[in-house]
Amino acid sequence: MQQQHDMSATPTAFSEADSFTLRTALDALGGVRGLDALDLACGHGGTVRLLASSGARRTVGVDSCPERIRRARERHTGATASVEYVVADAAGMPQLGPFDLATAVYLFNHAPDREALHAMFRSIRANLRPGGRLLAIVPNAGAFPRVDWSPYGVRILDRVPDGDAPLLKAQYVTEPPVHFEYREWTHSDFAEGAVEAGFSTVGWQPGRPPPADAVRDEAYWTAYRAWPVSSLMTCTA
Repeated sequence: MQQQHDMSATPTAFSEADSFTLRTALDALGGVRGLDALDLACGHGGTVRLLASSGARRTVGVDSCPERIRRARERHTGATASVEYVVADAAGMPQLGPFDLATAVYLFNHAPDREALHAMFRSIRANLRPGGRLLAIVPNAGAFPRVDWSPYGVRILDRVPDGDAPLLKAQYVTEPPVHFEYREWTHSDFAEGAVEAGFSTVGWQPGRPPPADAVRDEAYWTAYRAWPVSSLMTCTA
């Protein structure tokens, strides 16, 4: 649930659900062919590669960590001039667009305070053309301690009141476990930031698991559908 951790080698169930949710949303928009696309918190470039391979005219990945950007560039085999990677903080991102589409997978939950959260939305809005879309995967608030996401690859360990949003301490259920922290912003917090930034519409869809298979059958995904790790936030500029 943080862009710092590369899940591509051994994707957990919740990350596969996130990928399926995003791909389904892109398909519902009619795909990305011919669009200029921006991916925030791009990490090692998984979404950038998806957008580029799906026909985006120009794709730019942005991340605040130089090492992640370096690895993303290395992994983008067959890179062309239409794919770029930029080291920048989403809250203070320079003008890179305009873009038709922006994607952000677990970006906003790392805003340390409300000011930074709103600055992220403003930076993205400033880089979108009128009518452009933002698709963001955001974690759902309120699960801890009632919901156990361990079967799907992530475990919340503690919730600490702190500043504008509680700090959640968590771990990926991997071998060995990987510990991380993020902020428990609510959907209303995200919507407030989007509206303040000038987005004209804000919508929500629950995270969607991929089709059942022999490893993860329908019964496995039933509990996930009841309280998924994430939701899809959709905004129109």
